[in-house]
Amino acid sequence: MTQLQIGPHAVQPPVVLAPMAGITNAPFRTLCREFSGGKGLFVSEMITTRALVERNEKTMQLIHFDETEKPRSIQLYGVDPDTVGKAVRMIAEEDLADHIDLNFGCPVPKVTRKGGGSALPYKRHLLRSILREAVGNAGDLPVTMKMRKGIDDDHITFLDAGRIAVQEGVTAIALHGRTAAQHYGGTADWDAIARLKEAVPEIPVLGNGDIWSADDALRMVRETGCDGVVVGRGCLGRPWLFGDLVAAFEGTGTYAKPTLKEVAAVMLRHATLLGEWIGDEARGVIDFRKHVAWYTKGFSIGSESRKKLAIASSLDEMDALLSELDLDQPWPVGADGPRGRTSGRNRVVLPDGWLDDPYDRTGVTADAELDTSGG
Repeated sequence: MTQLQIGPHAVQPPVVLAPMAGITNAPFRTLCREFSGGKGLFVSEMITTRALVERNEKTMQLIHFDETEKPRSIQLYGVDPDTVGKAVRMIAEEDLADHIDLNFGCPVPKVTRKGGGSALPYKRHLLRSILREAVGNAGDLPVTMKMRKGIDDDHITFLDAGRIAVQEGVTAIALHGRTAAQHYGGTADWDAIARLKEAVPEIPVLGNGDIWSADDALRMVRETGCDGVVVGRGCLGRPWLFGDLVAAFEGTGTYAKPTLKEVAAVMLRHATLLGEWIGDEARGVIDFRKHVAWYTKGFSIGSESRKKLAIASSLDEMDALLSELDLDQPWPVGADGPRGRTSGRNRVVLPDGWLDDPYDRTGVTADAELDTSGG
């Protein structure tokens, strides 16, 4: 493959860590980068533009990057063009990041009910205004966007949104091959990724959805012609997947099949990094709890042991509980499959009258901005 170019940044192999609220913080990005040998692009969790402009304390912590992170990549969520423009200008002028991604793909109700995330591209003029403000205030920073196919099967938006993005100077587009109504259920529509690539040949198109292994990533590129892949749920509890992806795209080495002992070591390191990042070991271990089921999926671990690990409150306690397990267990058959949320919603929560007119902007104000970041 030719290398993926995001503005001045060469991404080789063309692999991107998807922004995930509460997951892709600095510690998790560190683990993924270590396994990839520093190759790829690793995006922060979602940052709300209002919270950034107001310098919310939690938000300012979330945009902290390790000195080894190059390029530094921030994903922004916003509904109000002016606020988005101010946030992007702040990032550019204060050198807070090297790349800005815009979130038009989030399907969760607290986002779509405000008209944000995957609901927003339906409003074509609003989308154009936001992209224009972002690109116009970014200076030399490349601006990309991530989106879904549309709101539901009756309100598909990705082709129109892609053409608007090209016209407004967006550098690259990532498409998750699901509608907002599908949430994370069903099967991702890779044909839509191929159609978008045909529709906007001027800029790179990245595919997202149902990449559970490095072979899935290669297959997506072959079948869709996309310029790169965005990996989200597939790396939950498996940061070493990025090492597999490098091996796959470079055609070298074999894929990781860690024993439970090796997985346990990564779990402890992950929890340790979280504690250091938060500044409190106990809070780091508590934050890590949501990762336990993903890391241990498929291994023979009793329900009582899983429960204890999921309520551990210190590194020593985690270490002691892990040491009691059969750590010689090989990587489980089938553990490379789907993980994370797999449910659909069928109904998308939207502002009143949102679907009445795809070109109407009335009712969308700065009040629609979320005031917190990271989920």
